[in-house]
Amino acid sequence: MEEKLKQIGNINSNCIKVVLYGPESTGKSSLVKELANYYNTVYVEEFSRTYAEAKALDNHRLTKDDVLPIAIGQMQLENEQLKKANRLLICDTDLLETQVYSQFYYQGFCPELVKKYALKNTYDLYFLTYIDTVWEADGIRDQPHNRLQQFNRFEQALIASKKPYIVVKGRFEERLNFCKIHIDELLKKAD
Repeated sequence: MEEKLKQIGNINSNCIKVVLYGPESTGKSSLVKELANYYNTVYVEEFSRTYAEAKALDNHRLTKDDVLPIAIGQMQLENEQLKKANRLLICDTDLLETQVYSQFYYQGFCPELVKKYALKNTYDLYFLTYIDTVWEADGIRDQPHNRLQQFNRFEQALIASKKPYIVVKGRFEERLNFCKIHIDELLKKAD
């Protein structure tokens, strides 16, 4: 089980890994896709969304028993995409985000293995997306009223785990350009 939560070794030692991270409906998925297109690389989708949508089709809601399968699915996607990455892997979430959501929805509960690998797995930079976007209902999202509280939870998790991060704010184009500047810096340092 533990092996399924580990990051595989970087096949390309110069591959930069960044995570779009933060509360729901803050533009992470849109940024991930646009950045991957711009840098001609692959991205890692948010596994929990696909998983939750499949459960919803059967009129089931997520439970705490789904946290570990979601974490395993996320890492499987990440490890598969790392093999295809072109100097840069852009992730739409990670295990730390899975942990934050788990602890929020399940009264502090998160499987110990998920917490362990949320700390162990590493990324070059987290882009913490701020809540200055319009919240959009989509059948899965359900937290339109406590967005600042959610943002603060995500930021506190980054601080507590000593992860490198910067906050991304503004309209989509501003966010995109801001991310590009920081990714370009990371790529220069890796050369």
